[in-house]
Amino acid sequence: MLPSHYNSIKNFVTYFLVFVGLYYKAQNVTIKGKAHKSYANRVIKLFSYEDYITNNLLKETQDTIELDGYFELKHQVNYTQPLLLKIDNVFAKLYVEPNYVYGITVPEIEKALDYNNGGELEVNIGIVGKDSTELNVLIYDYQNMENNLLIGKNNEFLSRPALFKKLDSLTIKCDKRYGKIKNPYFKNYYSYSIAAMNASLSRGENYLISKYILNKPIQYNHFEYMQFFNTCFKGYLNAIASKKKGQTLYNMINDQANWEQVNTFLKTDDFLKNDSLRELVALKNLWDFYYSADFNPDAVEVVVSQLQQSSKIKMHKNIANTMLTAFNKLQAGSEAPTFNARSKNGTIGSLSNFKNKWVYLNFFSTKNEATLKEMAKISALKKLYGDKLVFISICVDDSLKSYTNYLNTNSKFDWTIWYNNDKQFTQTAKEKYNVIGSEAYFLINNFGYIAQSPALAPSAGIEYKFNALFKIKRRQTKTGIR
Repeated sequence: MLPSHYNSIKNFVTYFLVFVGLYYKAQNVTIKGKAHKSYANRVIKLFSYEDYITNNLLKETQDTIELDGYFELKHQVNYTQPLLLKIDNVFAKLYVEPNYVYGITVPEIEKALDYNNGGELEVNIGIVGKDSTELNVLIYDYQNMENNLLIGKNNEFLSRPALFKKLDSLTIKCDKRYGKIKNPYFKNYYSYSIAAMNASLSRGENYLISKYILNKPIQYNHFEYMQFFNTCFKGYLNAIASKKKGQTLYNMINDQANWEQVNTFLKTDDFLKNDSLRELVALKNLWDFYYSADFNPDAVEVVVSQLQQSSKIKMHKNIANTMLTAFNKLQAGSEAPTFNARSKNGTIGSLSNFKNKWVYLNFFSTKNEATLKEMAKISALKKLYGDKLVFISICVDDSLKSYTNYLNTNSKFDWTIWYNNDKQFTQTAKEKYNVIGSEAYFLINNFGYIAQSPALAPSAGIEYKFNALFKIKRRQTKTGIR
């Protein structure tokens, strides 16, 4: 039995799932499927979440559903996460774990439902198989428990106190039912799903934060944890400000645009003594402030930039960078900013010289070991895809000498490598692409528009994005056969 809010919608049915004994080099999740004939020649796309503060979706790959209904999607994942499958305005969520092959079928949609009204319709994924401990199977088992427990008899109204008791009872039932389950993602799935329901019912911030947040690790990559976090801390900075006298939050942001002042102000809150939690709460609220009429978006951007530069937490830097990218409209589908940069021999190169070509653009520094390792990987990618797209690397060193020494030492690097910091440019490539720090990646299509921002680094699997774009796939296997 599916949750009630899905009862009117046909499900996706997964009929084959098997653990892959052979580890792929990187691209380690395969989704094989067969769709109803009504989907023939339509495109099925696979999306991942860039982070759970902005909830920005990254298109990972796609396939055209064949006449016989078969399709195949491959993607690299380094941790358990939900992916979204989309066919036009129909979408479904599939939880994937590294090194699994998933087989799915897509049934015909109900003709009685209007799937062409412009809105998106979510369909549920059902799992058919013998493994009752597989993550998606466990999730649907939990959803059935939740549905059966929380819906009153004959759909009678339940008061908030009654619902609180029901949720506490659900926690006890889950702990008992899933006591032997070892999957840590699932344990937190049901815990924070229940927490999110408590938050939606306004159970009380003291109870919620104390029970589910304080003295626990921040789970940046756990969808349900972060959904609860976002619900719990939505509007939190405004709530703190309303209790304080003196300088207002609006003044600190709109007039002063000063992260240090905001940070000092937030330290006075009993729940935000921890630096990591305080910064993440600030990022969540600043993201909302940017789109609020109460705050100056330019000032919010300055505060986020200051936070990004001062933070010692890599995940926070990444989230802030995604926010800044969004603020500056460096999103997929937007026009890629053109720029000029200096070559080794002193001539000036321009991105505009590469019209009608795909471009993989990266920023690096000779002082950043991680980016130098990526440069070596780009060299390998150039050999594989150099006839398909242009590689452009921008050195963001302060010293021109370190840039030229690096090129002299790595003379085999045979793609465009330019120097960013030439005083004759009013705006450098780094500034135009809002690069904070010394590392960033962008994929630009042959029409001059951004295809992925930020793009994956070579070590994170950009090769498989290239493969999806340029390689002709020829499959002879059928779903369920490995």
